[in-house]
Amino acid sequence: MSADELALEPPAAARRLLRATLWSGPVGVRIVEVEAYGGDPAGPWPDPASHSGRGRTPRNAVMFGPAGFLYVYLSYGMHRCVNVTTGFDGVASAVLLRSGEVIAGLDTARERRPTARTDLDLARGPGNFGSALGITLADYGADLFEPAAPIRLELNGNQDPAAIASGPRVGVSAAAEVPWRFWLPSSRAVSAYRRSPRATK
Repeated sequence: MSADELALEPPAAARRLLRATLWSGPVGVRIVEVEAYGGDPAGPWPDPASHSGRGRTPRNAVMFGPAGFLYVYLSYGMHRCVNVTTGFDGVASAVLLRSGEVIAGLDTARERRPTARTDLDLARGPGNFGSALGITLADYGADLFEPAAPIRLELNGNQDPAAIASGPRVGVSAAAEVPWRFWLPSSRAVSAYRRSPRATK
């Protein structure tokens, strides 16, 4: 499996990432909830809710491709949100990893998330996802398909479209009704939907 499997339009790439496993050292998290984001108005997937919606900046440069790299940003000054770049080289898009199930390295994940009430809470929500894996801003731009890398992505070849649900993205004020959030209803680790109070449509 390679990054070429993520060279797709944002919703298709997001679905492809469900059931994949992101590894960081000894901790492995099975991805159960994601959100797709496009790019600037000049690209094929204009998306005003995306960090790249107004064009390239030093912060979002990795979103412009190629696929299969790590985009990490800080939310509310404290949450490290983890994204995987998708689409085509030169065209901005990425998928936010919202929630997952810790399938390896439970003790390490518990140490990193001492306030988690249950193991299902360890990587539920984008900030917790990054914390459980110990991912930091220094990991920005990591190649997730480099076999020897400390952070790597393993795609799951078994995809069942009927087992995937979709709906509006969480907490965005622009393009709030775009149904680019995807999740596995069978997983109890999926986060709760919260519409932004600033959402306009």
